[in-house]
Amino acid sequence: MSSHHIVRDDQEPALIIANGLECNNELLGQLLEWSPFVVVLDSAIERVVELGIKVDVLLGDFDRDFDSNYYKENHYPIEIVHTPDQNKTDLEKAFDYLIEKGHKAVNVVWATGKRADHTLNNLSVLASYRNELKIVLFDDHSKVFLLPNSFKKWYPKNSIISLIPLGKVDGIITENLFYPLNNESLELGYRTGSSNHVAEDGIVTITHEKGNLLLIESFE
Repeated sequence: MSSHHIVRDDQEPALIIANGLECNNELLGQLLEWSPFVVVLDSAIERVVELGIKVDVLLGDFDRDFDSNYYKENHYPIEIVHTPDQNKTDLEKAFDYLIEKGHKAVNVVWATGKRADHTLNNLSVLASYRNELKIVLFDDHSKVFLLPNSFKKWYPKNSIISLIPLGKVDGIITENLFYPLNNESLELGYRTGSSNHVAEDGIVTITHEKGNLLLIESFE
């Protein structure tokens, strides 16, 4: 098990492979081990096929002379899901698809790097799904997820943890962080909790009263 701390939950999460910067093969292999159901966004399919990964669903708007029938014929029994709605990104449409199919959790890779606008949108959109789908984004350097109002987890001393608000978050209280918060607020663009770290080996507790708060575990 690597430092990315991939852990089974009650239900094995699905895996979405987006079209950003590729992660390392070790991380991808671990996620595939725990994620038997794989959804690939259309622009990434060529890179995924080259890696020899079995794909369950190919999803997207197919808006660039994309021949989805080629993959349907050559990678049976892959399911082709055409989602032409331009009001949502392909990642959002993949979340919607999984919710419709009854999935409760999903890991996401290749969703950061490359274009900054895509990365920012992929992080901010987690707030829209907080009550419908447990979403965790992974890359080679970090693990990102939206915090519930009350969160507890064991961490080793000096683990790097950042608290990034999506908008404004009120009533934040932390325990066992080097820079504690005591019923305080964070607001994107004004004050964030970036580059904090765990004070001592043990349980870190983070609660907040209102708003959407991202936790980013960073690996060096």
